Amino acid sequence: MKFPFQNIALIGKHKAPEIAEPLLRLAAFLSSRGLTVVVDNLTAEHLKDNSYPAMSLAEMCRAVDLAIVIGGDGTMLNIARTLSPCHVPMVGVNQGRLGFLTDLTMDNMQDSIAAMLEGKFITEQRLLLVARVLRNDVEVFSGLAFNEVVVHRSNISSMIEFEVRVDGEYLYNQRADGLIVATPTGSTAYAMSAGGPILHPALDVLELVPICPHTLSNRPIVVKSTSLLEILVHRTGDVRARFDSHTSFDLQLHDKIIVTRHPETACLLHPVGHSYYHTLREKLLWNQTL
Repeated sequence: MKFPFQNIALIGKHKAPEIAEPLLRLAAFLSSRGLTVVVDNLTAEHLKDNSYPAMSLAEMCRAVDLAIVIGGDGTMLNIARTLSPCHVPMVGVNQGRLGFLTDLTMDNMQDSIAAMLEGKFITEQRLLLVARVLRNDVEVFSGLAFNEVVVHRSNISSMIEFEVRVDGEYLYNQRADGLIVATPTGSTAYAMSAGGPILHPALDVLELVPICPHTLSNRPIVVKSTSLLEILVHRTGDVRARFDSHTSFDLQLHDKIIVTRHPETACLLHPVGHSYYHTLREKLLWNQTL
């Protein structure tokens, strides 16, 4: 991470015109401090009177010191998969619903970012996953995931059957609607909805969560993050592998999905005083009395 920050990227939620005004207001604030501001090219298409240079995410990888993402968790997931391998730290401003990853608000973003520019922030490293699909021992697809890699049936197909191995050791065969391999970040997303445990983001682990397993004794399991996970498809109807719900690939019988930890991490910046437990209480309504 390069600090102090000089070149700042602003990235907005796709096709969300309501972010135009706060984004341009933030851009003007950053420019007034002598910083160079660039805007994501897809975001720039929906900004009127934009005077800031537009760049693709790939171009930002080589040109910016900090990315400020205005949107929801879905927006941050998409951006993180591109910018994290380039070691670009990210700050999230919540314009979505839950906001586990985007913890600044529209109301406090300017003051919070001003403090961050002075070095007042908490740095957090989050795990990324990389998954490869092998067909007849030949790689036919690969992708990154910040939350999870999911192997699942379509809405119209029957249960799928698959085998799971951890570091080459047989774990189980399973009949289910699918399987979620989630990072600690993803533990509060699809994995939580499927009954998986919530994992603190500082933990160096992954979780495997079956989706509606046919055998009630099948339960989520937590493994070390350095594990090599293999999922072998034994029976298919219409089965896909999905990466953070942004990318998918259709699977065939005997395809093997290999999931490992990506060598790079996603770097998130938070305001001083940020608490993951406070976020859980607020987002999951644990602070409400019965």
